Amino acid sequence: MEQQLHAEATSAPKRNGAAHCEMPGVTYSITELAEEFGLTTRAIRFYEDKGLLKPERKGQTRIYHPRDRARLTLIVRGKNVGLALSEIKEILSLYDLRDGCETQNRVAVDKFRKRIAQLHEQRSEIDLQIRTLEESCARLEAQIERQVKEARNSGAPSAAVAKPAMTKKPEKAIV
Repeated sequence: MEQQLHAEATSAPKRNGAAHCEMPGVTYSITELAEEFGLTTRAIRFYEDKGLLKPERKGQTRIYHPRDRARLTLIVRGKNVGLALSEIKEILSLYDLRDGCETQNRVAVDKFRKRIAQLHEQRSEIDLQIRTLEESCARLEAQIERQVKEARNSGAPSAAVAKPAMTKKPEKAIV
Protein backbone atom coordinates (compact mmCIF):
# COMPACT_ATOMS: atom_id res chain seq x y z
CA MET A 1 0.00 0.00 0.00
CA GLU A 2 2.74 2.47 0.93
CA GLN A 3 4.72 1.33 -2.10
CA GLN A 4 1.77 2.26 -4.31
CA LEU A 5 1.63 5.64 -2.67
CA HIS A 6 5.32 6.26 -3.30
CA ALA A 7 4.67 5.57 -6.98
CA GLU A 8 1.71 7.96 -6.93
CA ALA A 9 3.68 10.63 -5.11
CA THR A 10 5.70 11.34 -8.24
CA SER A 11 2.46 12.38 -9.93
CA ALA A 12 1.31 14.26 -6.83
CA PRO A 13 0.58 17.97 -6.87
CA LYS A 14 3.70 20.03 -7.45
CA ARG A 15 5.24 22.21 -4.79
CA ASN A 16 7.46 25.09 -5.86
CA GLY A 17 7.38 23.78 -9.42
CA ALA A 18 8.61 20.23 -8.66
CA ALA A 19 6.92 17.06 -7.56
CA HIS A 20 7.03 16.35 -3.81
CA CYS A 21 9.31 13.31 -3.94
CA GLU A 22 11.63 14.61 -6.65
CA MET A 23 13.20 17.29 -4.48
CA PRO A 24 15.97 16.02 -2.23
CA GLY A 25 15.70 17.37 1.28
CA VAL A 26 12.03 18.33 0.92
CA THR A 27 10.35 18.82 4.26
CA TYR A 28 6.91 19.95 5.34
CA SER A 29 5.60 21.77 8.35
CA ILE A 30 2.59 20.50 10.24
CA THR A 31 0.65 23.51 8.96
CA GLU A 32 1.49 22.72 5.32
CA LEU A 33 0.34 19.12 5.70
CA ALA A 34 -2.80 20.16 7.56
CA GLU A 35 -3.73 22.57 4.76
CA GLU A 36 -2.90 20.08 2.00
CA PHE A 37 -4.97 17.28 3.52
CA GLY A 38 -7.77 19.40 4.95
CA LEU A 39 -6.93 18.31 8.50
CA THR A 40 -6.31 20.18 11.69
CA THR A 41 -2.85 20.28 13.18
CA ARG A 42 -4.41 18.61 16.22
CA ALA A 43 -5.49 15.65 14.06
CA ILE A 44 -1.96 15.25 12.73
CA ARG A 45 -0.53 15.37 16.26
CA PHE A 46 -3.14 12.77 17.26
CA TYR A 47 -1.90 10.46 14.49
CA GLU A 48 1.62 11.02 15.79
CA ASP A 49 0.52 10.17 19.35
CA LYS A 50 -1.00 6.93 18.02
CA GLY A 51 2.32 5.99 16.39
CA LEU A 52 1.12 6.42 12.81
CA LEU A 53 3.52 9.28 12.06
CA LYS A 54 7.03 9.83 13.34
CA PRO A 55 8.23 13.26 12.26
CA GLU A 56 11.74 14.46 12.92
CA ARG A 57 11.97 16.91 15.81
CA LYS A 58 14.11 20.01 16.10
CA GLY A 59 13.26 21.32 19.53
CA GLN A 60 9.50 21.80 19.59
CA THR A 61 9.25 21.88 15.78
CA ARG A 62 8.03 18.87 13.86
CA ILE A 63 9.68 18.30 10.51
CA TYR A 64 7.82 16.01 8.12
CA HIS A 65 9.52 14.26 5.22
CA PRO A 66 8.00 12.79 2.04
CA ARG A 67 7.60 9.43 3.81
CA ASP A 68 5.50 11.10 6.51
CA ARG A 69 3.41 12.79 3.82
CA ALA A 70 2.92 9.43 2.07
CA ARG A 71 1.87 7.81 5.35
CA LEU A 72 -0.54 10.67 6.03
CA THR A 73 -2.08 10.13 2.59
CA LEU A 74 -2.67 6.48 3.48
CA ILE A 75 -4.08 7.39 6.88
CA VAL A 76 -6.57 9.79 5.33
CA ARG A 77 -7.55 7.28 2.64
CA GLY A 78 -7.98 4.54 5.22
CA LYS A 79 -10.15 6.76 7.41
CA ASN A 80 -12.21 7.80 4.37
CA VAL A 81 -13.14 4.17 3.66
CA GLY A 82 -13.91 3.41 7.29
CA LEU A 83 -10.80 1.58 8.49
CA ALA A 84 -9.98 1.86 12.17
CA LEU A 85 -6.71 3.56 13.10
CA SER A 86 -5.48 0.25 14.50
CA GLU A 87 -6.04 -1.37 11.10
CA ILE A 88 -4.26 1.47 9.32
CA LYS A 89 -1.38 1.23 11.77
CA GLU A 90 -1.10 -2.52 11.20
CA ILE A 91 -0.94 -2.04 7.42
CA LEU A 92 1.62 0.78 7.68
CA SER A 93 3.79 -1.23 10.08
CA LEU A 94 4.25 -3.96 7.45
CA TYR A 95 6.00 -1.65 4.98
CA ASP A 96 9.49 -2.27 6.37
CA LEU A 97 9.43 -6.09 6.18
CA ARG A 98 11.64 -6.03 3.07
CA ASP A 99 9.42 -8.48 1.18
CA GLY A 100 8.51 -6.08 -1.59
CA CYS A 101 5.37 -5.11 0.33
CA GLU A 102 3.79 -8.50 -0.38
CA THR A 103 2.71 -9.02 3.24
CA GLN A 104 1.53 -5.44 3.53
CA ASN A 105 -0.53 -5.75 0.36
CA ARG A 106 -2.05 -9.10 1.41
CA VAL A 107 -3.07 -7.71 4.80
CA ALA A 108 -4.45 -4.57 3.15
CA VAL A 109 -6.51 -6.58 0.65
CA ASP A 110 -7.87 -8.76 3.46
CA LYS A 111 -8.92 -5.70 5.47
CA PHE A 112 -10.40 -4.03 2.38
CA ARG A 113 -12.44 -7.14 1.52
CA LYS A 114 -13.76 -7.31 5.10
CA ARG A 115 -14.70 -3.63 4.95
CA ILE A 116 -16.46 -4.15 1.61
CA ALA A 117 -18.48 -7.00 3.15
CA GLN A 118 -19.43 -4.76 6.10
CA LEU A 119 -20.54 -2.01 3.73
CA HIS A 120 -22.64 -4.47 1.68
CA GLU A 121 -24.31 -5.63 4.90
CA GLN A 122 -24.96 -2.02 5.94
CA ARG A 123 -26.38 -1.28 2.49
CA SER A 124 -28.76 -4.24 2.83
CA GLU A 125 -29.89 -3.04 6.26
CA ILE A 126 -30.37 0.51 5.00
CA ASP A 127 -32.32 -0.70 1.96
CA LEU A 128 -34.61 -2.71 4.26
CA GLN A 129 -35.15 0.29 6.52
CA ILE A 130 -35.97 2.50 3.52
CA ARG A 131 -38.48 -0.02 2.17
CA THR A 132 -40.11 -0.35 5.59
CA LEU A 133 -40.39 3.42 5.99
CA GLU A 134 -41.75 3.88 2.46
CA GLU A 135 -44.38 1.18 3.06
CA SER A 136 -45.32 2.79 6.39
CA CYS A 137 -45.64 6.22 4.76
CA ALA A 138 -47.84 4.82 1.99
CA ARG A 139 -50.05 2.96 4.51
CA LEU A 140 -50.37 5.99 6.80
CA GLU A 141 -51.03 8.39 3.92
CA ALA A 142 -53.80 6.11 2.65
CA GLN A 143 -55.26 5.97 6.16
CA ILE A 144 -55.17 9.78 6.44
CA GLU A 145 -56.87 10.09 3.06
CA ARG A 146 -59.66 7.72 4.19
CA GLN A 147 -60.07 9.65 7.45
CA VAL A 148 -60.34 12.97 5.61
CA LYS A 149 -62.97 11.54 3.21
CA GLU A 150 -64.95 10.07 6.12
CA ALA A 151 -64.84 13.38 7.97
CA ARG A 152 -66.05 15.29 4.91
CA ASN A 153 -68.90 12.81 4.35
CA SER A 154 -70.03 12.93 7.98
CA GLY A 155 -69.60 16.71 8.35
CA ALA A 156 -67.26 16.24 11.32
CA PRO A 157 -64.02 18.23 11.39
CA SER A 158 -60.99 16.18 10.43
CA ALA A 159 -57.74 16.44 12.34
CA ALA A 160 -56.00 16.68 8.97
CA VAL A 161 -58.18 19.66 8.04
CA ALA A 162 -58.48 21.19 11.51
CA LYS A 163 -55.97 23.61 12.99
CA PRO A 164 -52.92 21.77 14.37
CA ALA A 165 -52.90 21.34 18.12
CA MET A 166 -50.62 23.60 20.08
CA THR A 167 -47.73 21.68 21.54
CA LYS A 168 -45.36 22.62 24.26
CA LYS A 169 -42.24 24.29 22.97
CA PRO A 170 -39.26 21.95 23.40
CA GLU A 171 -36.73 22.91 26.00
CA LYS A 172 -33.36 23.97 24.67
CA ALA A 173 -30.66 21.46 25.33
CA ILE A 174 -27.62 22.62 27.21
CA VAL A 175 -24.60 21.54 25.27
